[in-house]
Amino acid sequence: MYQSSKIQRGQSPVAQRGQSSVSIIGAGVAGAWQALLFAQAGHAVTLHERSDAAMTQSTSHWAGGMLAPYCEAEVSEPVIFRLGLRSLDLWRENFPQTPFNGSLVVAHPRDRADFERFAKLTSGHRRLDAAAMSELEPALEGRFRDGLFYPDEGHVEPRRLLPQLHARIAAAGGTIRFDSEASPEECDGIVIDCRGLSARDTQPGLRGVKGEIIIVETGEIEFSRPIRLIHPRWPLYIIPREDHQFMIGATSIEAEDRGVSVRSALELLSAAYAVHPAFAEARIVEFGSGLRPAFADNLPRIAIDGRTIEVNGLYRHGFLLAPALAELTLGYVERGVIDNEVMQCA
Repeated sequence: MYQSSKIQRGQSPVAQRGQSSVSIIGAGVAGAWQALLFAQAGHAVTLHERSDAAMTQSTSHWAGGMLAPYCEAEVSEPVIFRLGLRSLDLWRENFPQTPFNGSLVVAHPRDRADFERFAKLTSGHRRLDAAAMSELEPALEGRFRDGLFYPDEGHVEPRRLLPQLHARIAAAGGTIRFDSEASPEECDGIVIDCRGLSARDTQPGLRGVKGEIIIVETGEIEFSRPIRLIHPRWPLYIIPREDHQFMIGATSIEAEDRGVSVRSALELLSAAYAVHPAFAEARIVEFGSGLRPAFADNLPRIAIDGRTIEVNGLYRHGFLLAPALAELTLGYVERGVIDNEVMQCA
C-alpha cells in the first residue's frame, strides 16, 4: 500500500484476509476495482449492478479515461495527485497493456500566459520545442511552437476497459450480477456502496456535475497520446481511440440535465479544429454526457459505518482514483488502516 503521514492504523480490522463475504453495489469503475482487489485477496465477492452488462447509462460509459495526475494537479488538491500516482502503479500491475504514452499539452500564442501558468502549477513534464513536438506527434508538425510532455501519464478507453475489468473479477472468483437492484440493507457481509449519485439516500451532499463529450472519426489524423489544449474559456483534451476515433471533451457544468448543449458542441468542435483543421472533415459518431458524482469540495470520500463502506465523490477522477481507493478500502477491512485525508468513520 502507498504510505504517507496521512495513513495510520485506526480501528480493528473488519475481517481477516479472505474470511468474509463482500457485497459491492455498482459495477462502474469504482465498484469494479473494489471487486477486483477484494476478489484477488480471496474474499467471496458479489458485485451488483442495476443495469445490464452494456452499462450505457453509467458515468463510466461517458468518461474520458485519462490517467493524468500530473496534469490534474493544476486544479486539484494534493490528495488527488498522491492517490493518482499510486493508481498509476496499480494500473500497470493489473493491466500491463494500458497505454502509458504520456500526455501532451499545447497552446496557441494568444494563450501563452495560461500555458506558462499550467507549466508552473504542474510537475513531471519536459518542455519540447517544435522539432521535438513534430517527432513525438507528426500530425502536429507546424501547428505549435512548443509543448509540455508528461511521459508518465496514460489513458484507457472506458467502454473497452470495463468489460475487461469485469472479466478479471470473474477470473479471480468474484460473481457479477447485472440487472440487480440491490440496496445496502439487503446485502450480506461487508457492503461497499459505489452507487454514485444513486447513493443520495445516504449521502445527501452529493451533486451531479455534467461532463459532455463528442466522439468523431477521421483517418486523416493520428495521435499516439491525449492532447490537451490550454484555453482560458474552453480548455479541452482529445483522446485517441481505436478505429480512427477520437474523444473530444470535456466540459464540467454545474447541471444535472442530460445531453449536449449547442454551445458546448460548438466550443468543443471549435477547439478541436484549433488543434488540427482536419477535424473539420471528421465524421461525428456520437454526442453524449455523464453526471459525475461530487461532494462540495470535489474530493473523494470513503465513509465507514460498521460493515458498510461508502466510496463516492470521485468527480472527474474516476478512472484515475478508483484503483487507489480500492486499495485503501481493502487495507482498512483487513488491517484497520485509515487514510485520514479520504476516510471517515462514523
